[in-house]
Amino acid sequence: MLEGLTVFAFPAKHRRRLRTNNALERLNREIKRRTRVATLFPNEASLLRLATAVLMETNEEWQTEKRYLPKETK
Repeated sequence: MLEGLTVFAFPAKHRRRLRTNNALERLNREIKRRTRVATLFPNEASLLRLATAVLMETNEEWQTEKRYLPKETK
């Protein structure tokens, strides 16, 4: 029961992003889009490399100026 209330420990502007799965859906759409462009993979490892590259790129964006949950400035 208490685990469901953990979100209230975060700042109010972060709560919406924490309670929705929009980021995960967006990430899945991006992986799907990139794999459609390639269309044919010679083996499973090449598909895994592409998906890993997309995930690493997203992680890098979230850690730099395009933060998913920006730090408080006050």
